[in-house]
Parts: sequence; structure tokens; C-alpha cells
Amino acid sequence: MKRILVPTDFSSRAENALKIAAQIARKNDFEIHLLHMLEIPSQMNDAITGGAAIPEIMLFLQKAKEIMQHTKEKDFLQGLTVIDAIKLERATQGILSYSKDNHIDLIIMGSNGASGLTEIIIGSNTEKVVRLSPAPVMVIKEEITPFDPKNIVFASDFSEEIKKPFLKILNFNNQFQAKLHLLTICSPSSFKTTALANKLMDNFTQEFDMQNFSTNIYNDTTIEKGIIHFSNEIKADLIILCTHGRTGLSHFFTGSISEDLANHINKPLIIFKI
Repeated sequence: MKRILVPTDFSSRAENALKIAAQIARKNDFEIHLLHMLEIPSQMNDAITGGAAIPEIMLFLQKAKEIMQHTKEKDFLQGLTVIDAIKLERATQGILSYSKDNHIDLIIMGSNGASGLTEIIIGSNTEKVVRLSPAPVMVIKEEITPFDPKNIVFASDFSEEIKKPFLKILNFNNQFQAKLHLLTICSPSSFKTTALANKLMDNFTQEFDMQNFSTNIYNDTTIEKGIIHFSNEIKADLIILCTHGRTGLSHFFTGSISEDLANHINKPLIIFKI
């Protein structure tokens, strides 16, 4: 892991994500890619060929460059390698294409974690990137200083397909030398006996060289609530999930748990693609 991408709209939540990225980059000698997506209103976009909207676009672009330069000069970025870019493209597509073209290893995004209509408006870009990005995505809600996670929860069903992304999760966890809490949630819609859950986790852990970890079974009404309640009880600093990135009802376990948690939990959350 060498390159961190932080998409920014220059808001406070985006700065919170950037501050986390700066702490990770400084500790591990990573470079930060700071990306601003300048979305052109459709009426402007239609007028581009006629030239009528070019002055307005240039004005927005110049202003974005000024704010980007001011952002790069913030104290918490001093001494770090920060590469900035501004793209005229819709947010999700632009973030994903930039990540692919620049071989990004981790995307860190800020999120309001709103609900209802504002969730659809504010949270949609984060949710889409979480679902579609081949690179892991970390979702940040608030400023955390210092960001030095010591208790990390990995919630999973511990199936065979989890083993490949789990190697990346172990590598990420080892950068912080944190305790990794492996978690199985038993809910009415995803019930396992204690014996079966223990067997699945024991078989899973035997294939990896792990030292500082625990295995845990937690019962709750839903998987999402179980992850939140368990993480709060042990005072977790970070939650890790895996997702297929599918549409419909097969994102994680039996529902879109990754996207739901990205909106509703205040703790930092990182999602790895299966």
C-alpha cells in the first residue's frame, strides 16, 4: 500500500478524511492523491459545444485550483507528498477512473452519515464508490486525532471467499499493530449455532499467522445492529467489512450491510472488495 486517494469537495467532512489520510501517510511513508470533481450542471454541459458556458466553467475551475492550493498548504500536510488533481466529471465515475489510472491502494472519503432524503443526496457518492471500487474504501465521519487504532473489528461470515481479501486486511492491521476482533453476528435472518460459528472461525484462523486476535459471536436482531453494538461495547477504533460490490441484496451477508453502516455508524469503517 503506497497511494491514498482522498476525494474532496473542500467541506469539513472531506477535511476530516484528509487528516486521517495524512496520519496514515506520515506513519507509513505513503503519498496522498487529493482529487476534486468539478461536476458541470447539465444545462452547462449541453452548452459547451456552443461555447456559451466556457467562461463560467473557467471561473469555477480557477476557483477550485485556488482552494486546492490553499488545502495543500495546511499544516497537517506539511512534509508529505501530495498530488492534486481536478477533473471535469461526475463524482463517482471520476473517482473510480482516477483510482484505476493511478493504481490507488486505499480511498478515504468523508461522509455525513445522514438519513432519509439527505442520505440519498449526500451519501450516494460514498455508497457508490464503496460498492464499485476495487480498492478498499475507508469512510470517515468525524475528525480523529490521533488516528492510531488499537482495537479493530472484522465482521464476516468467514467463508472460503473471504480468505483472499483477508490477507490484505491482515497487512493493513499489522501497520497499526492493533488487536483484531473477528466477529460473527447471529441474527434471525442469519442464524448459526454457537458450535458452527466457532468451527467456522477456528478453521478460518488456522490458515493464517495471527498473534493478537480474538474470535467473537454476537447475537442481535440484525447484522448491522450487531456490528454496531459489539463495536461500541469493546470501544473499537475501526470496523472492517468485505463486500461483493453487487447490486440488489447480495452486498454482504443477506443485505447491503456495508452501505448501511457507511451511513449509520460513527466509527471509521473500511470496506475491502471480495
